[in-house]
Amino acid sequence: MSDSAAIAARSLSKRYGSTTAVDGLSFEVESGVVYGFLGPNGAGKTTTMRMLTGLIEPTGGEAFVAGTHCTDRERLVDRIGLLPEQPPLYEELSGREQLQFAADLREIPWSAVEDRAMGLVEDLGLAEDVDRRIDGYSKGMRQKVAFVQAVQHDPAVVFLDEPTSGLDPRAARTLRELIVDLAAGDTTVFLSTHILPVVEEIADRVGVLYDGRLVSQGSPEELAGAVEGEDGEADLEDAFLELTDAATPWGR
Repeated sequence: MSDSAAIAARSLSKRYGSTTAVDGLSFEVESGVVYGFLGPNGAGKTTTMRMLTGLIEPTGGEAFVAGTHCTDRERLVDRIGLLPEQPPLYEELSGREQLQFAADLREIPWSAVEDRAMGLVEDLGLAEDVDRRIDGYSKGMRQKVAFVQAVQHDPAVVFLDEPTSGLDPRAARTLRELIVDLAAGDTTVFLSTHILPVVEEIADRVGVLYDGRLVSQGSPEELAGAVEGEDGEADLEDAFLELTDAATPWGR
């Protein structure tokens, strides 16, 4: 693992009985980088994120996140933020109470994160609703609270799974800008999404996962430049489709 790597995986694997969900994954992500993690459904993206965030243990290999072994959940939790596809929110709490609760779980005084959290709430257009109960929130409003919850403690590495899900175009643009700002502040962002234009716009590097294996890695421009689109001009979507098609038995 290089000194500048915020995430480093070495032959990381996860098996469930005879099924291999992640197969010998090796890669590094530098500090302050937005890393787009792409793959079709069932490729192993969520399993990989769950291992990197200490939610499940690998059955082979190892990984370090922010200098901490991925199995050391107690130390890891203070160094990372996580926005899963199904955010853990308590319906009976208000948005503000949810954020206070998240700070309490990390044993961080609310006063230490309040300014940052409320600034993000304002940026995302949630200020007028932050004291309403979450059970009255739309999906987009829930997503905004979950994003703030993931980053309010200024973690070294943030894992985001479909972060723009449920957001209207204006809020989605704001969130993309906030992700870029995080990276500019030296936070590493590990971004998993099916919305390829988002990755093409903000990711510094991209990894493409298929059937539990990393089939390609590089900048969006490098991946697009390695394939040819229908009109001769390829983009990340063309690259993704060609790479995942080539990895299937009928594509070989």
